[in-house]
Amino acid sequence: MTRCRRGRIERGSAAVEAAIGLPAFMLFVGLIIFGGRTAITHSAVESAAADAARTASIARSASQASQGAQSAGQASLANQGIRCLSVTVTVDVSDFAKTVGEPGSVTATVECRLDLADLSVPGVPGSRLITATSSSPIDTWRERG
Repeated sequence: MTRCRRGRIERGSAAVEAAIGLPAFMLFVGLIIFGGRTAITHSAVESAAADAARTASIARSASQASQGAQSAGQASLANQGIRCLSVTVTVDVSDFAKTVGEPGSVTATVECRLDLADLSVPGVPGSRLITATSSSPIDTWRERG
């Protein structure tokens, strides 16, 4: 039992402080985890987009480029341990139609729907769409199918 200056007894003040402070602390920790998970996933999605674009740019045909980019983007996310609710890899291979000698590039866009439902933080959505786009040049003098 503690006495304050005016002689009143302060009982339960630590419990009240904990009841107020603990939820605020837990919210703060949840927001830190949310930010960290989002940043790590964004970095991984950028890397996956670069891998997909590079894989597509060294293919011989547009169909091989699309298939290679799809598998490279998904494999890159899996290798980095990123678990997405859904992964979409979109590839623009229209420059494969250009003739040899004309410069062209391949653009890959990777979308990952990040699951955030386990955080249970007020104001944080249950999932978040993380998107990244990357381009890679097609060899100007390489035969294209």
